[in-house]
Amino acid sequence: QVQLEESGGGLVQAGGSLRLSCAASQRTFRIYVMGWFRQPPGKEREFVAAISRSGDNAEYADSVNGRFTISRDNAENTVFLQMNSLKPEDTAIYYCAARYGASVSTEELMYESWGQGTQVTVSS
Repeated sequence: QVQLEESGGGLVQAGGSLRLSCAASQRTFRIYVMGWFRQPPGKEREFVAAISRSGDNAEYADSVNGRFTISRDNAENTVFLQMNSLKPEDTAIYYCAARYGASVSTEELMYESWGQGTQVTVSS
């Protein structure tokens, strides 16, 4: 398993932007598919975005498509989530996850390693 640490969360007004980062412990970071998930207050964790090992393929949840962008820097062992046009319903704990596999997945159970999460709060 790989150790993951998220950063960049905080409080922002609706319409604002935040950039989340997730640093991985392993130099073999490039072999992992990376994903972002979130857990809104009182709800189950849900898929947000995922990116392939090379970074040339990404998938997004319908609720964030067009507003969020996932990217990665394999040289720095880091994955990012750029969040624009934030809405109050984006308020959640955001988790970074790693999957040792070839294909991008939207399924939580396909990811073996998880970070501790970072809180994002969007005020109206």
